[in-house]
Amino acid sequence: MDDLATAFEQLRPQLLRVAYGTLGSLAEAEDVVQDAWLRLERAAPEEIEDLRAWLTTVVARLSLDALKAARRKREEYVGQWLPEPIVERLGEGDPADRVTLDESVATALLVVLERLSPAERTAYLLHDMFGLAFVEACGMGDLDRLMEVLDPEVVFRSDGGGHVPASRFPLEGAERVARALLALERTRRRDGREMRGAPGAVNGQLGFVYFEGRHLNVLSFTIDAGRIVALDVVRNPEKLRHVRLPDR
Repeated sequence: MDDLATAFEQLRPQLLRVAYGTLGSLAEAEDVVQDAWLRLERAAPEEIEDLRAWLTTVVARLSLDALKAARRKREEYVGQWLPEPIVERLGEGDPADRVTLDESVATALLVVLERLSPAERTAYLLHDMFGLAFVEACGMGDLDRLMEVLDPEVVFRSDGGGHVPASRFPLEGAERVARALLALERTRRRDGREMRGAPGAVNGQLGFVYFEGRHLNVLSFTIDAGRIVALDVVRNPEKLRHVRLPDR
């Protein structure tokens, strides 16, 4: 049994990824993986030829069952539903490693990053993307500069879950999204809400974790051909209990 538990723990990260990919909820994924362990304990040894394959199949089936129940809850969800974010600090040594190795990151960005040294990649990701290309443009109220980094068909989604203010419907189009972002920034400044945060990898993509006043937000970027095609911000505190600001 000790050997089985050790093998299971080694496979746990992969199993969590399988469950999370279906459910979009870390808490629900952890419940599914725990249920898989209970089933493994009860299984007859002759049933299992390949432990990894057996567990992956069990987790996939349990995840689909859990998704059916989750969908019923999400039909009653207030506003837009986004997955719970998994936030990681950009890796030591080469802070771009986790981003560039993740298949969910746009190929165009990977091609650019692969031509740069680790130090250059770090500068690109942290300075250009989060400094010159987005945050600074918002902070300066520069509509033209902001629209330069937004795809014409960009989509902006926000998930407050009815707990904090958030748009009930997606915003689409570069000008509409840019004007909405600048309006939010003007409101923040008018109300005197401090903003502090740090970049990180959010669900394997470029992201930014920040406090706006006392509210924690997790923003992720989807990038294609050098422009932002989607912005997703999770504000629902029930989905952010496990999130901490990444180290700078």
